[in-house]
This record gives sequence, structure tokens and C-alpha cells, in this order.
Amino acid sequence: MWLKVPVEERDETGKKRLTGGKDNNRGTPQGGVMVSGLPVGACCASISPLLANLYMNRMLKGWKQTKRGEQLQARIVSYADDFVILSRGHAKEALGWARGVLGRMGLTLNEQKTSIRNARQERFDFLGYTFGPHFSRRTGRQYIGCSPSKKSVNRIKEKVGEHLTPSNVTPWEDVRDQLNQKLRGWKAYFGLGSPTKAYEVLDEHVEERVRHFLKRRHKVSSQGTRQFSMERTFGALGVFRLRGPLA
Repeated sequence: MWLKVPVEERDETGKKRLTGGKDNNRGTPQGGVMVSGLPVGACCASISPLLANLYMNRMLKGWKQTKRGEQLQARIVSYADDFVILSRGHAKEALGWARGVLGRMGLTLNEQKTSIRNARQERFDFLGYTFGPHFSRRTGRQYIGCSPSKKSVNRIKEKVGEHLTPSNVTPWEDVRDQLNQKLRGWKAYFGLGSPTKAYEVLDEHVEERVRHFLKRRHKVSSQGTRQFSMERTFGALGVFRLRGPLA
């Protein structure tokens, strides 16, 4: 029953679509456990991550038992059903091994999301981060590192915009506290590598959204840049600043 539950999702353009359902014979609906039309995430988990971990556990055991890591000079980094194989010069062989093992378990790789990248020359995204070549803003030199991906930055921007809407009529203190909770949570996860550029982009976005939100609420006819300046937004108004307090 879990595997046959239809799930309403949104595609890349924001349009609603139904996935899964009784006629679906492959894949699992992500987060699709429903009872009487109500989400039941508080009392039972989605079957998708559970099944993913069961299969990934078999794959990782096979990797270890056959000593593929030593043979291919490689390591596997995995989370749920998403994984990256890091290899020195044997990427094609590693991909072939993974495809073969999953095939014997009745699974197939998502070819649209599967690729071979030279991490010293090309970037790739994994778990919300972008890995690969970066450039130092101070020296201009290239280095191998990680930073929050564009998709992750856009996602938190959307959450900020959805929070600071005219329909949100709760007191400013509550609005601010909930906003700060979102921002602090995002920073707690995306604090590794080189996040400074992403912090700057998000601070500017938050400042602008807060200004428009308060300008509407207080019916300010001007642009609001004086009444709700950057200093006041991240100062007296108490909005959390990703780059830290203003000097």
C-alpha cells in the first residue's frame, strides 16, 4: 500500500503533478505515506528512505567484501539513495561496477543524474553542496573546495519569500523569530567550505524582503530604505545576519 500511494509534487516549473499510484510498478513516492488524507510523518516514516538504505547497505557490503575500494583506488560516499564514488583514474570501472550490482538487485541508476566528472576541472552537486574547482576571492587562485549550491541558495530564498508574505499578519517578533530559525538552520548545515558568497547573496535577499514586508505592513509610501535600512534590519529589528553582526 505504501508503494502504491499517489503523491502530489511540483515539477521544475512549479506545476503540480501526481506521481506513483496503483499503476506504478517502479520507484517509491518520496515522503508519500498518507492516512485519511493527512500526513502521518509524526507517527511513521516514509518507506522510500527505508528501502533505499536496505539496498544501499547491500551495495556497500558488496563493495567492501570484494575490496573494490582498493582495486579502483576509490571510496563511496552515500546518503539514502544518493551516492558519489571518488576514484583516482578508475571512474568508468567504478561506474560499471555500480551499474552491474544495482542491476542484479533489480535496480537501475537514474541516468539523468549520473555522470563522470573530473573533480579538478568540473563541478558537481551532492547533498546541497557544489564540489570542485573554486577561486579564492582574495588571491584569485584556483583550489578544490565546496560551497552551497545554487539550488540550495534558491531554495532558502523561496522559503524566505513564502514566509514574508502580506498574508502573514502575526506580530513582527514572531515573524522575525521564525525567519531567524530558518536562517540559522540553513547556516548550521551550510557552514562548511566556502559559504561567504552565498551568505552575501542571502543577506541582501533577506534585507530586501524584510524591507518590502515591513513597508507594506506599515504603509510606507517611499522605498523604505531609510526606515528599514540594513543597519536597522540586522540591528534593532533583530534579523539574523548570516555573515555575523554588523561592525
